[in-house]
Amino acid sequence: MADERSQAERWISFAAGIVTPVTLVSTLLFYFGYVSSRSQYEYFGIDVDTIGLSTQDYVMRSPQPLLVPLLVITLLAVAALLLHNAIHPTPGAVRRAARIAVLVLVIGVAGLLAYPLIGSVPYYALIVPTVIGLSAAALAYLTYLRRKADPTLGPQRVLIALLAVATVTCAFWATATTAQYSGRGLARSDARHLNRFPVVILDTKEKLALRSPGLEETALRSGAGQTFNYRYRGLRLLVVGENRLFLVPQNWSAANTTVVIPLDDSIRVQFQFQNDPP
Repeated sequence: MADERSQAERWISFAAGIVTPVTLVSTLLFYFGYVSSRSQYEYFGIDVDTIGLSTQDYVMRSPQPLLVPLLVITLLAVAALLLHNAIHPTPGAVRRAARIAVLVLVIGVAGLLAYPLIGSVPYYALIVPTVIGLSAAALAYLTYLRRKADPTLGPQRVLIALLAVATVTCAFWATATTAQYSGRGLARSDARHLNRFPVVILDTKEKLALRSPGLEETALRSGAGQTFNYRYRGLRLLVVGENRLFLVPQNWSAANTTVVIPLDDSIRVQFQFQNDPP
């Protein structure tokens, strides 16, 4: 009986060791996908929470904003390993490099504290965490080298751990900022190429009084069984929400508005795709 309980505990421990990292990765993917999507649809005047995207939708949208940060972090790690294997720094060189890293770290922290004054500087949210994170990582590595060259300094585990936490935090901050920039860039690309989205012909029972230029409104003829009175052309399908369609004019400008249409019997929608000729 004790052996069965011990084996069950081992299996539970093994499963927990797998589930925890998977849950953490899924949470991070969801977060970065949410940040990118929020920035993307905010460009069109839409609060992403009103769309009703699922957790899976956000996870599926995360690879694009994460691609560049993951590639940069990987290349930096490879460069650090190659540099570590190629050089044999002397204690004096390590001390001088540590002073420079401390100076850069102080500059980065000063920039963080000066947010009320310089927070509007372009790419502030990307530059500051990058400066702090890289200098903290370099200082942690140099501290390790000094400890290895001079064991009398003590283990320095607390200092290295704190610098590692600062590095990871700044990497998270910079990655979230990159995801936000990626979402806004994707939105601008969509606005320039709305011809990639399906054409929507919208029939309604009531007049919508749409103000965006370029839209065509036509009154439909009344007849037996005809319940729709108006037809609108010049719309493109931006995204489908839980119970709504989000439509935009086919030529986007600052004067445009996003049209939110409920998916019920008050509308009739036709999709007109631009297919290749037979």
